[in-house]
Amino acid sequence: MPRIKIYNSLSRKKEPLPKSPSGKPLRLFVCGPTVYDDAHIGHARTYIFFDFFAKYLRNLGHKVKYVQNITDIDDKIIQRAKQGEKEPLILAKEFTARYLADMRSIGINAIDDYAPATKFIPQIVAQVQTLIKKGYAYEISGDGWYYDISKFKEYGKLSGRTALQAEDAISRVDESIKKRNRGDFCLWKFTHANSAPPPAGSGNAKAPMRIIDGEPKWESPLGSGRPGWHIEDTAISEHYFGPQYEIHGGGLDLKFPHHEAEIAQQEAASGPPASEFARRRSRAGKKPFVQLWMHTGMVTVNGQKMSKGLRNFITIRDYLQNHSPEALRLAFFGCHYRSPADYSEKLIENSESALNGINEFYAKLDFSKKSHSGGKETANTSVYENEFNKALEDDINTPNALAAIFRVINDLNPKAWTLEGKSVSAAQKWLKSALHMFGIELKAPKIPAKIGKLAAEREKFRSNKQFMQSDALRKEINTLGYEVEDTPLGPFLWPRNSK
Repeated sequence: MPRIKIYNSLSRKKEPLPKSPSGKPLRLFVCGPTVYDDAHIGHARTYIFFDFFAKYLRNLGHKVKYVQNITDIDDKIIQRAKQGEKEPLILAKEFTARYLADMRSIGINAIDDYAPATKFIPQIVAQVQTLIKKGYAYEISGDGWYYDISKFKEYGKLSGRTALQAEDAISRVDESIKKRNRGDFCLWKFTHANSAPPPAGSGNAKAPMRIIDGEPKWESPLGSGRPGWHIEDTAISEHYFGPQYEIHGGGLDLKFPHHEAEIAQQEAASGPPASEFARRRSRAGKKPFVQLWMHTGMVTVNGQKMSKGLRNFITIRDYLQNHSPEALRLAFFGCHYRSPADYSEKLIENSESALNGINEFYAKLDFSKKSHSGGKETANTSVYENEFNKALEDDINTPNALAAIFRVINDLNPKAWTLEGKSVSAAQKWLKSALHMFGIELKAPKIPAKIGKLAAEREKFRSNKQFMQSDALRKEINTLGYEVEDTPLGPFLWPRNSK
């Protein structure tokens, strides 16, 4: 297999792709959304990339187990539910269903398991109990259980931010003034009030759930309450993968404090008590918790941060009203996954145009194959394939990989009608395979019978050198929305302004 190197956010350098345990799949965990609203194009950028990443590795022969969590219990969900006078878990289920539909609509299908946090309450409780037992967690009466970042001496090793600098970070459900350190984060949030019956179909049989003043709570040895944000992911990943695994992905905005907190939680949970951590640092816990951390760059819209206040907040559903999913994928692949991506209508227009060019070239090859009369020219597609592979082996450089695809098109397009059969088949096979990994399926538009008939009549006039009549039919075909290209193999038809 090729020697792939990927930038590791933890070591801050490119490293070989981690090796999975013998006979086991590579384990990939990617942070999913908090389901209180529709997914937006920023989500799409991250999940499109990791969809491609998993498909690329599988195409090379790697087995990959890809899990994505879904945060379906959170302050934002509770707040939105109260605004809409809904039960929070019902709201979360509705947006989870919409999220999964959105993922299907943009061609994301490489994920093996989606893991909603509310399905893993027993695992979350067990991990918090472990952290309490080992001295990393403390209780604030009437508030909840919190992680003490001062006890984990390596806090900040992913983001480069120290425990002191962490004090300016307030993450979800952790705003208590009684915390030991402002950077401490909530593991389990207490809820105190009279309970109401749970909504039908919600909760967990192993951890009974009730709704209290509009907030879900689970009865547990930790006290009545609900999980904090960070603990959900490590409890889920430990359930699937154990205390250590190969690859963790997510957006750059999650690097601190979310991913930093995940490291602190899991390495503390698998290590010695906090009192022994400093003394036994070299043997503290099963580390690294994750071998390779990958982060996608942020998405802006016309150079500005995306926000509802600026009215530039674009959901996936908004986008799909006017554009194709393939155009969005191609647009994001044209930017390296670690770099910022600036969305604009012009970017998507260019992407749609590029897609049209790809499909037209493939259709020309198909036309050439079906109409072939013994072309003589040859083409060595292995040169382009080598460029493509080298680009992806170097930190999944999709812009350079796409450049290899467009080089094939630019170089072979003038020869489309004169290539010999084997070269045509080889070019088609490789192009189809490469684009399939990107989630782009080649599409040839169906030419209406009327247009085909007009083109055939025009060809007869051309053959008889009746150019006035043939020109008139060309104009008619053009008016009906199609262009005709005269080739040695006959007329080639393609829609005008096709997307």
